[in-house]
Order: sequence, then C-alpha cells, then structure tokens
Amino acid sequence: MTRHLMIAGACALALGLSACNKHDETPTTNNPTPDAHPAATVLTPSNETNAQDYVTKAAHADMLEVAAAKVALERSSNADVKAFAKEMVADHTKSSDDLKSALKSAKLALTPPDKLPDDMAKIVDDLKTVDAKDFDKKYMDGQVDAHQDTLDLQTRYAKDGDNADLKAFAEKVATKVQEHLTKAKSIRDALK
Repeated sequence: MTRHLMIAGACALALGLSACNKHDETPTTNNPTPDAHPAATVLTPSNETNAQDYVTKAAHADMLEVAAAKVALERSSNADVKAFAKEMVADHTKSSDDLKSALKSAKLALTPPDKLPDDMAKIVDDLKTVDAKDFDKKYMDGQVDAHQDTLDLQTRYAKDGDNADLKAFAEKVATKVQEHLTKAKSIRDALK
C-alpha cells in the first residue's frame, strides 16, 4: 500500500511539474484590452499633461481642421465631403473659441498659437496640389488620421491633465471629436 501511495505521489508530482512547464497559449501583457477609445490604453506622454503643451496641440489641431476643410470646400465635388468640410469649419472654429473661454475660466495666462507649425502647413499645402481625382480620398484619409490623433490628445488630457477646467473642456471636446471620427470613417469608406 505504501508503495502504491509513493507511485501515486510521484505521478501527481510528475503531472504537476509537466503542467507547470506547459506554456499558456494566451499571450499575456500588462496592457489592458483596448476599448472604444484607443487612447484610453495609451500612456499619456508627459508633455500632454501640461496645460501649455495641451493648449498648443489642441489649437494646432483646430487650425489644421479649419484650413484643410477650407481647401475641401474649394476643391471637392462630393456633396458628403463638402458637407463634412463645412461642419469642420464650424465645429473647429467653435472649439477654438471654447478653448479660449476655458483658459479664461481656468485663469490661465496662456495664449493659443495663431499659426500652424510647418509640418501641419505642409499637409494643407499638399491638399491644394493633390490630383483632383484623388482629392476626396486624400482629404478623408487625413481627416480620419487627424481626428484619431485629436481624440487621443483630448482623451488623455481629460484623464491625466494638470488643470481641472481644461480637463472638463477636453472631455467635452472628445465627445464631439469621436462623432467627427465616426463620420469621417463612414464618408471615407463610401468613397470609391
């Protein structure tokens, strides 16, 4: 009987060790599963928690949207693209005004920039010269990318920013930018 218990114990130990040596087929990471807001799973860069850096990036995003939309209003012949561009001019102009109001409420002596940086100005210049047949696709591809970047910025600042008034502003703006992103994807996907 003792011998049977020893054999059973050895078998159990062997099974346990072999189970320990098996690798789980499921990859494990420290990253949470992405949700509806991909930005929620991306660590906030330290320069985006600072009000000045956030204000600069948010203002540049609005300026890019307005400038690109104005080109689309001139160059596009697609009614959906033109309607979207018109909405971008209105909504991002309002967002710029609301940012200035949020800065006033926060009693922050920060001034949003009034000029696009060179890399963003080049995006607008490229839209002005892209072949007419490729314009709508190029514009809408850019809108999807720009709105995803802006959504990431707004979501991260709303979560980790250093100013409560600006965090509330960013949260509000993120909702609108999500709507724009969804619409931009839909229009882009409908283009041939």
